Amino acid sequence: MTTTDTISLFLKDEAATIRLGEDLALALKAGDCLALSGDLGAGKSSLARAILRAIADDEGLEVPSPTFTLVQSYDLRIPVSHFDLYRLGDASELTELGFDEALQNGICLVEWPEMAASELPAERIALTLAHEGSGRRATIEAAGQQARRIRRVFAIREFLDAAGYPEAKRRFLTGDASLRAYEAIYPDAAPRKILMDWRPHPEGPPVYDGKPYPRVAHLAQNAYPFVAIADALRERGFAAPEIYKVDYEQGILLIEDLGTEGVLDDAGRPIAERYRQSVACLAHLHSMPFPRDIPVSDTHTHHIPDFDRTAMKMEVQLVLDWHIGWKRGSAPSDAERKEYLAIWDALIDELAAAEKNLLLRDFHSPNIIWRPQEAGVRRVGLIDFQDAMIGPTAYDLASIVQDARVTIEPELFRQLMDDYLARRRAQGGFDEAGFMKAWAIMSAQRNCKLAGLWVRLLQRDGKPDYLRHMPRTLAYLNVALEHEALAPLRDWCARAGIGQSES
Repeated sequence: MTTTDTISLFLKDEAATIRLGEDLALALKAGDCLALSGDLGAGKSSLARAILRAIADDEGLEVPSPTFTLVQSYDLRIPVSHFDLYRLGDASELTELGFDEALQNGICLVEWPEMAASELPAERIALTLAHEGSGRRATIEAAGQQARRIRRVFAIREFLDAAGYPEAKRRFLTGDASLRAYEAIYPDAAPRKILMDWRPHPEGPPVYDGKPYPRVAHLAQNAYPFVAIADALRERGFAAPEIYKVDYEQGILLIEDLGTEGVLDDAGRPIAERYRQSVACLAHLHSMPFPRDIPVSDTHTHHIPDFDRTAMKMEVQLVLDWHIGWKRGSAPSDAERKEYLAIWDALIDELAAAEKNLLLRDFHSPNIIWRPQEAGVRRVGLIDFQDAMIGPTAYDLASIVQDARVTIEPELFRQLMDDYLARRRAQGGFDEAGFMKAWAIMSAQRNCKLAGLWVRLLQRDGKPDYLRHMPRTLAYLNVALEHEALAPLRDWCARAGIGQSES
């Protein structure tokens, strides 16, 4: 039996009620039923209105009372249905109002839930408002994940209070494919800031070499790496966000907002000038030494991990574990696996003499902010670098000139490669032939990983949208396989049926 968690809050005025609604809007997910109880005038409609406007990110959103219509639906970031059951004749009528379908697809806000308590889900969030002095008392009862989400948004509110922004407006910004989510924070009379919600998670079971996936792949498990890399980048003149406040234990960071413009146009196509500036920024980064150990606090120093053989091989195994079976309907044979991994061992050996420095790991369109008001490398805002490693610099160039989520046409690809190589030649002491071999190997490594990852996201995680990137990924892989050093892998892929573009 799940234990119910009870939270009690005093709301001193209407503004506090609105802030509660904004906080709850960040905690609610599709499938949640929020049951709002209280006497007439207790503030149920005010709270529902604040939730709806926060989810819509529109303070002027019209929110008519559903007293007579019984339900009002909103097609928002998450669909929301606002029910008022005061005039409900019988609890069974709730089904006729489309409650079950609304709950399946989105969030249900229910005023006067006691009129149909038997028809509401047992795992609902119960919120009761009552007059108390000159304000209100909000009592929230929830269990399981719902309670944890609500506790989390309140912990973030306490963090903002401690940071000096007790009345800041909060809005959902984005949630990425990892364990992090982001909020836009609007303090009064101050520029917008970004809050990173990076809650601690267990590492998970061992998947390779007796270690869980994050440890093998050297994925950051707390905020120390992000702060370390951000500080080191800013010290060297790059546009990484300033860190205003951080709670390492809870995984909450308040950071600088670098802007909202990206490197794609309104149709999602690459803007050549912005990609060229991004490549110039990367060439500059690769020209300067970077420390392996970065002090973060008096008690913690971040050691940047190596992009080592174990990490590379685990990633390229995604082709064996997911792509081949999806492609041809049968798993690879033991002989195929052995040959493939032996090829990669040899290719990784070839990287021994490659130029190595900081690699940001995911230097591509989702993680680049365009800052037209700045000049030089500061026009390129850098984010999502917490998983940075020391490894072949060619990896990051492959990430941007073969953007996994955007088609880089051959003409732009050649321009970007020429820009980068010209800048590195001008710096002197650049082994271009060695770099291009490393580029081909790193491109193949990244695209083999992605070819398996897209299938894993489909089959294991139920996320089919990523499969649209497969034809592009395989086309990029074919480009890498043209290099003479990749001949053994090219032959293996041809026999295994990998490398042809699939629709």
